[in-house]
Order: sequence, then structure tokens, then C-alpha cells
Amino acid sequence: MKAIGIAQPRIEGRAKVTGNARYAADEPMREPAHGWIVTSTVSRGHIRDIDVSAVLDMPGVLGVLDHTNAPRLNPEAGGFFGPDGGLRLLQDNVVPFAGRPIALVVAETLEQARAAAGVLPVTYHEEPHDLDFSADHPAARPAATLFDLPADVGDVDAALAESAVVVDERYHTPEEHCGAMEPHAAIAWWEDERLQAIDSNQGPFLIANTLATLFSLKLDQVRIRAEHVGGAFGGKGQCGPQLILAAMATTRFGRPVRVTLTRDQVFLSTGMRPRIDQRLRIGADADGRLRAIHHEATFAISPLAEYIEGCTEITKTLYAAPAIRTRLHAVPLDVLPPCSMRGPGTTPGSFALESAMDELAERLGIDPLELRLRNEPTAGPVSGLPFSGRNVVACLRAGADRFGWAGRDHRPRTRWEGPLLVGTGLAATSFSNGAFPSSASITAETDGTFTVAIGATDLGTGARTALTAIAADALETGTERIRIQLSDSDHGPTWNAGGSRGTTSWAWAITEAAAKLRAQPGDPALPVTVTADTTHLLGELPSMERHAYSAVFAEVTVDPATGEVRVRRLLGMFAVGQVINPLTARSQVVGGMIGGLSMALHEEGIRDPISGRQVNADFAGYHIAAHADVPDIEAGFVPDYEPGIPLGIKGAGEIGNVGTAAAIANAVWHATGHRHRTLPIRLDRVVE
Repeated sequence: MKAIGIAQPRIEGRAKVTGNARYAADEPMREPAHGWIVTSTVSRGHIRDIDVSAVLDMPGVLGVLDHTNAPRLNPEAGGFFGPDGGLRLLQDNVVPFAGRPIALVVAETLEQARAAAGVLPVTYHEEPHDLDFSADHPAARPAATLFDLPADVGDVDAALAESAVVVDERYHTPEEHCGAMEPHAAIAWWEDERLQAIDSNQGPFLIANTLATLFSLKLDQVRIRAEHVGGAFGGKGQCGPQLILAAMATTRFGRPVRVTLTRDQVFLSTGMRPRIDQRLRIGADADGRLRAIHHEATFAISPLAEYIEGCTEITKTLYAAPAIRTRLHAVPLDVLPPCSMRGPGTTPGSFALESAMDELAERLGIDPLELRLRNEPTAGPVSGLPFSGRNVVACLRAGADRFGWAGRDHRPRTRWEGPLLVGTGLAATSFSNGAFPSSASITAETDGTFTVAIGATDLGTGARTALTAIAADALETGTERIRIQLSDSDHGPTWNAGGSRGTTSWAWAITEAAAKLRAQPGDPALPVTVTADTTHLLGELPSMERHAYSAVFAEVTVDPATGEVRVRRLLGMFAVGQVINPLTARSQVVGGMIGGLSMALHEEGIRDPISGRQVNADFAGYHIAAHADVPDIEAGFVPDYEPGIPLGIKGAGEIGNVGTAAAIANAVWHATGHRHRTLPIRLDRVVE
């Protein structure tokens, strides 16, 4: 019996609900010391002095690490965008943003470290900071070009001039934070001349690489594990301050050191989605055929590290237009370095593009669904490449049928229920897919079972369960005979859990290893282990436009007297390739839609303009959708299969999030007749 396609509960579900699953902060360790981070209270300047002597005699204090005595780090260490100054903690007295870790107090107990950190005297030379983000900022410059390159197809200006209708609007999204339930935590120690750590991250192998570079070690001198991770949403994709400081402290004090961030430290010192300003110009003929799309996005970055918020990627994919121009711009400000967060780039890009498409439909007097159907491309609108498969129309039609879209009165502000206005809206979306090189090992054991070892990470999404099913089918055996080992950098090179490419990359490696094992000649003596690496196979994949697709439909109520927006119904239809586990896949896309709802109505990092410090660095002030905010959510999958990728898999990790905010914003316009181009759609922005 096949395991793929069968709904299965999470393998580790019982351990999690009974408290037996150990996260990074839970791992027992003999005689650990504890570190407490001290963060900068100023947004720009220099440290004049840290009076370590004031706390060294406090109970249990072992010492304080700061820029004067911390181990030196390799300035070449970085990530996808090159050297990353955000990783180089405690290397000098410069303060580049409020919340930057400037010291680590190490003590026998967590309480003792916290008490000493709370009274550690720090004096600063404060300098004027710049948090004044705008697209017209004098420091604005073209963004890096690692991906989401500028596009120039046709003559955009001429096509707009010839268009019967043009939408020319700006859309704004605020600073947003990843907000995983589990705070960042790590415990590090030296063992057998290897730096070892249990850490909360999205990919132990990539993290081990970064840590080895930072500390000028060979890769085999570092081992990172992350058995259970309580959510990440992009915020744990980089080597976090908890791990860097724990590694420094164990190197300095010669014993295991645990560092766990508080909630406010997570907000202040780990990555976020930056503020973004987007301008959309869309021109169309009177019959709704697009003539041109011009999409420019400007986002904030930190001078410490390069970063790309690829907002315009979706504009190169979703609709046919003979003229398309896209540009990305970055504005260096005194903020912490941004990171990839919940559908990076495409989620805010989708809000702008799909809001503009709704505005175009309004001005043309065309059904928003029909407008999208009329502009379906036959090939990549910018690349010209064929689509590997394209099921956005299937998502739109199936969603419209389920939602009851056909009976909609497209005029705004026409539907009342007592004091409440009611509206509906939709958005179509895509998110790029593919695979990255990964390796996996499979051991055929003497008892007839199989041990599968891969450096994949389960963030709570059900990866462990999905990979067990994949291995079972690949080995033509039952899931009960599969023993899976995850999240250990010693398992070899593996892509991390991110970019909607985790399951695809890992499944490819496992199926290759299984094929290699089954091809063993003769009857090999057990146990026997084989390892497969997909690096050479990825280059053979034909160049095509590869994307997951969805259509999201929303129904909202709006109280014009209070400004309260309630999402009453959400429906998402998804094309995500072959679905490995319908139960966890549905859970993932529903979770993504909740994240999109949260983005539309709640999430907003707020900084004090005087101090530059975030003033809502906790879940009391930084609002996220709570259970009472979440309506009846429907999610379904249209038949889909990705050719060229083993098992026809696409990622489901980001697509749930991408279109939801635009669908809700469009529904609020339909309810009220007022267009909201700035998120979140707060009470004060809606009240009449």
C-alpha cells in the first residue's frame, strides 16, 4: 500500500502534546552555564564603556563577554548575499541599530545571568540615527541583483500612454516580524575537539558552514543539531545571535553554555521583513487586455548586510502583458538586517499587484475574476520560457465555484447586515518552485528496517512524517519499517527548510538513495549504507517557469462605526504538485492563510522616532491573529504534478500566505468602497 497521498498524523505528535519532544532550550546538559544577552538601547553610536567590574562579584557570575574580550570572528562569514556584518557580534564598539547584542553575561544559573545583565552599566556616545524610510530617500539605490533582476520587455511608457485605463498607485507594508512560537535558543559545547551545538534553526548544515567560517574552523570541526523546531517563518534561516554567543561563551569559559532569547530579544535582534513602498502602473484596453505593467519596489535594509525583498518576481509570472518593467531599490537605514519572511518578496509583492488588478477591474467595470482569466499567459511573460505546468486558472475556477462567486454584485458598499457592511474579494497567486542540492543516506539494517539520515529540519510542518512516507514508497516497504533521522549537520549537505524548496530537495535525495540501495548487486551483507547527492542531477533539469499557484477568496464584515474588520470566510485553492500528506499539507496552507490574515489586519512593528527602538517588541503590542480572529477556513487542492521533479512535488510552505492579504484588502474595498493601500488595515484607518 502506498504511503504518499494518505493523510497521516505527525509521527512526533504524541511526543509534542505530552511535552516529551525536546526543543533547543530543553536539551539536558551536565553542568551548563547560562548566558543572558545585553542589547543596545540606542539606535546609532559607539559604546564608551561597559563596567564589567560592577557585576563580576554578583552571585554565580562567571564573566562577561563584550567587544574587548570576545573571540575574534572571520569578517568573510555571511550567507546568500555575501559577507554579513550582522553576524559579527562583539567585534567592535559600534552600535548600528537598537537591539544589537553588545554583551553576554554568563553565570551558573539563568536567573543569576539575568540579574547581572539587568544592572550591567553601559555608557554610549549616541549619534543621530536615520529610520525615515521613503522611496525618495536620498540614499536609495538599486537593489542587489542576485535574483529578481530588473525586467524590461516592450515599451512600457508607450503602452501606458495608449491604454484605455491606467491604474497608478502606491502600496505600503510595514516592518513585520517572523513571530515563531519557540524563541531562538542554543546550547554549545566543545567535545572531542569539535564545536557542537543544539540550536533552533532551519538548516543545520548551512548553519554549521556559517559557524565554521565565523570561527575559522574546518567544517568537520562543527556539528549542529536541531531535532525539534517550534516554528521559524524565515527568522531562523540565518546563524542566530543565540548560537554565535553560545559558541563564543563555551570557547571562552570551557563549559557548555546555553543562550535563550526572550521574546523582546527575538524582536530586537533577529531578522524581520522591512518596510516596503511599491508603485504599480497597469494599463489595459477597454476589454481588459493588459498592455503594460510597471512595478517598482523600494525596501529598507541595514548597511551591515545586503538583502533582496523580491517583490516584483510575481509580476514577471502571473499575467500576460506585451510590456513589463520591474525595478527594486534599497534604502540603507539604522535597522537590524532584514531576513526572508513568510513568502519573502512575493507576499508583499502580491498585495500590491493583486490590489492593483482589483482596482483595474473596478475602473474597467469587469468582474475581477474575469479580468484575471483574460490575461492568462501561454509562456513566461518576461522569460519566454514554457511553464512546467500552470494551474492558476484551475484554482480560480474551482475556488469561484466553491465560494459562490458567480452571484456577486461587483458594486461596492451594496450589502448590509444590520450595522455591518459585507464584502468579498479574491486574489490569484504564484510562488516559484524548484529544488536545491541535497544528500541523504539510507542503511538497510539486519532486522529488515531502514534508517534514513538526512539533514532536513522539521519546523512543525510535518516534514518528518512526509519524508517517512516518501522513503517507504521509494523502498517499497511500509512506513513502520522506516526510521528517520533528521536535523544533524553530520548527515551531509542538505538544503534548509525554506523557500518552499525543502520537501522537494529532500525527497529527491531520498528517492535517489533508495534507487541506489535497491540497485545493489547480489545480496549484500547487512547492514549496508548508501548515500546519494543530487547536485549533479539538478543541472539536468530543463529551464522552465516552475511555480505553485493558488486562488484565495475572502468574505469580510466591516463596522464603519468602530472600524472593526472581521474576516468571516477564507477559501484557498492550491496547485502544489503531488500532495504527499493531505492532512499536514492542508494544515500548512491553512496556517499560511492565517499568516496572511494577520498581515492584512494586525502585524506592524512600530518604532519610537526619538529613540529608534521598537516599542511593541512583544505579543501584547505586536498583534498577530489569535484564535478569535480566525474564521472558517477552507483549503483544497487541484490536481497537479511537477514534471522533472521526482514524485511531482512542489513546495506548499509559502503559497498559503502569498495572496491572502490582497484578497482581504479587496474584500474590504468591496464592503466599504474605500481602497486600503497601506497595511495593516487598522481600526483607525477604517472608521468612518
